[in-house]
Amino acid sequence: MKPIVAQACLAASMALVGSYVALSKPLVAVFPVFLLAWMRFGIGAVATWHWLRKPDDEPALDRPTRRLLFLEAFLGNFLFSICMLYGVALSSAVAAGVIMAAIPAAVALLGWLWLRESISMRVALATALAVVGIGLLSAQGASPLAGAPDAAWLGHLLLLGAVLCEAAYAVIGKRLTARLSPRRITALINLWGLALMTPLGLWSAADFAWGDVPAWAWPALLFYALAASVWSVWLWMTGLRGVAASAAGVFTVMLPISATLVGVLALGEVLGPWQWLALGLALAAVLLATAPHRSS
Repeated sequence: MKPIVAQACLAASMALVGSYVALSKPLVAVFPVFLLAWMRFGIGAVATWHWLRKPDDEPALDRPTRRLLFLEAFLGNFLFSICMLYGVALSSAVAAGVIMAAIPAAVALLGWLWLRESISMRVALATALAVVGIGLLSAQGASPLAGAPDAAWLGHLLLLGAVLCEAAYAVIGKRLTARLSPRRITALINLWGLALMTPLGLWSAADFAWGDVPAWAWPALLFYALAASVWSVWLWMTGLRGVAASAAGVFTVMLPISATLVGVLALGEVLGPWQWLALGLALAAVLLATAPHRSS
């Protein structure tokens, strides 16, 4: 795969993640968090059922690969969703943006520690720009999400956990794409996510008033589920095949950028000069990481 195609897939994946995170705000007001996540994985499992079949040129699942699939689903889907949603609820959107700005650096560091990938000067500088840009954006309070800072310290810990989960998701995904196709990875981790969330989902559904769900929530739920469990995962795994994990981490900057733009365009948020500067720095990070350069 050409690097430019892989980079486009990574950027599109994180833009989708930011979009559905922002647009899930009205859904959380309708459905409990565990019920929403359970239905998301259920819809994703149905949509990717035909991707479960093993291609002829793909090796059988051995024990290390099954272990990686479980960790990918547990950390990147199940635990990330819980930490992110409850972290924002217990602290604030500003704190969430500042802490989540550390994702590119966390991915690069974890890729260096686990995959032994070298961190080039370009990737290091791009990561620094991404952190500064999104940190500045968050410090100015531009976010489409709302939070309640009643238990801020616990919320901050949960958001830090979400950062580590997202970094592990990127690095483990790099390992998986060397053995399995992106489609099969997407289908398998959806099944794991559904299995992990089913007990909590059934508990939430037991006393839920289904008749009170407004009509608009069902198509919104369908988009949320497909974007979160199918499109963004498949695009991310496809992009990881052609990009190192440390470089891929830079593209996680598209998550808060996309969420903020959705807040401006769809939720009525207003950006000032400092917020536009922050977005410019974040986009500069992506351009720096992806611009072609001459080989020595």
